[in-house]
Amino acid sequence: MNRSEPDVVIGTVVGPFGIKGEVKVKIETDFPERFMDLEKVWLQPETGPGRMADIESVRFHQGVALVKFVECSDRNCAEDLRSAQLKIDRSEMVELDEDEFYVHDIIGLDVYTTDGQHLGQVTEVLKGAANDVYVTPRAMIPAVKQFVLEIDLAGGKMVVEPIEGLIEGE
Repeated sequence: MNRSEPDVVIGTVVGPFGIKGEVKVKIETDFPERFMDLEKVWLQPETGPGRMADIESVRFHQGVALVKFVECSDRNCAEDLRSAQLKIDRSEMVELDEDEFYVHDIIGLDVYTTDGQHLGQVTEVLKGAANDVYVTPRAMIPAVKQFVLEIDLAGGKMVVEPIEGLIEGE
């Protein structure tokens, strides 16, 4: 990837909508309203080079964003965008509160218990109804303050309260 290419995925094209070039976009951000303010977005197809695309309009319908790109005026063009990711630059991300984190910042953190036991790196974040769950090779940790005591992005680590029954091998 070229350094100047945006790398934060906010949506994925799931297919065309209608015959005038609109696409259905699966929303992959906790801030769907951000689509309304976008003028341009990086379109990254599954294969081949990506490009900046001008947004003509955005509306929401049944849980997806319907996006019309200036460069796309018919269903064939929209079909060609299927599976393309919509990306923004990190500088365009919504600023979070002090105790909030983006999933891509959590994945890869080394997880330790308060007694220094290494549980591996966070490999996945599962979205739950009540809270997220951080997955490591040895544990599944509910993303709540009761269990997650410290997140140090700069240091690349997370400190958790040992949870009986949730750590493999214990």
